[in-house]
Amino acid sequence: MEHALSPATLSELRRPRPYPAVSVLTPTHRREPENTQDRVRLRNVVAEAKKQLETDPAVSRERRADVADQLDRALAEVDLAHTEDGLVIYAAPGEHQVWSLARAVPERVVLSDTFLTRNLVSAQAAERPFWVLSVSPDRVTLWNGGADRVTEEHAGGFPLVRSQPNFDAERMERIGDLPSTFRDEDTRHFLREADTALGRLLREDPRPLYVTGEQAALSLLDELGGATRDAVHLPHGGLSHGTPDAVWQAVRPLHDAEARRNTAAVARELDSARGHKTFAAGVDELWQSAREGRIRLLAVEENYRITVRDGGDHLVPAVSGDLDAREDIVDEIVEQCLETGAEVRFVPDGALGDADGMAGVLRY
Repeated sequence: MEHALSPATLSELRRPRPYPAVSVLTPTHRREPENTQDRVRLRNVVAEAKKQLETDPAVSRERRADVADQLDRALAEVDLAHTEDGLVIYAAPGEHQVWSLARAVPERVVLSDTFLTRNLVSAQAAERPFWVLSVSPDRVTLWNGGADRVTEEHAGGFPLVRSQPNFDAERMERIGDLPSTFRDEDTRHFLREADTALGRLLREDPRPLYVTGEQAALSLLDELGGATRDAVHLPHGGLSHGTPDAVWQAVRPLHDAEARRNTAAVARELDSARGHKTFAAGVDELWQSAREGRIRLLAVEENYRITVRDGGDHLVPAVSGDLDAREDIVDEIVEQCLETGAEVRFVPDGALGDADGMAGVLRY
């Protein structure tokens, strides 16, 4: 199952497909007893997708069989022991993907000529993704960070491994000779290669960056002055050979502190917007402003959801399951804002006070 959504991956997901491109969404649960229902619910929603394929006159028999087979393959890849809060399956002629999301999604099936991506985009923004680069004399590891975890990233040439006869970093650390390793020209070249590779990756997928390693390694990276110059440095050795949990526990205090600063900064911007008459709140006003490209900053409480339907000129509250109900309108607004260059920030529940879950700062 996929977790990390890069700009390149999103662009690929959004390209047109031969009809039908099927998007299957279902909420999932991380813990018992709630997750006992997930398997049945997932099979039912996939069965509903196959039923829609069967009854759609625009789908040929050959293409119907192809997409149904892709749905079966995707279903076989789902690992319900490691799901999060939502699951998205994409299936089209000759391809399928399975995405696990750390954000709830409405249960739905959509047949179109493109995949439905707004829930992925919103979940990715809510996770506040970041990179962790762990440096040692013989290995540089890249970690992909999200809201509550890191996983090792195998992209952009990472991990970088340096082979050298009789090279024993642990022995050098024991005898106190490790700092001199980072003055070695071969080591400098190795870290320069890592910095260059990281720079390429950040151009494709820019995110906040944490760098871990012995102080001598961090000092050398500072001296090189490359892609890591604006990163948050954490003097903590051993993580290039460590476990994802060890890396997460090391960076979590820094990540949590940054989240608190982010929330405080959002509150200040919203307060300033009230004074300058550029403040917007309420799902209807924000939806209208998002479509017009007027939102500069959108703030969303992490678990805010609301179901609406289109009442003509305005959105009106609705009940889940109502005809024409739009259960993921928050995700629609988030994606629309990102499409028009707005900054989207997720904050803890209750942080927006009387703004009722979502607020924005307008450009004009």
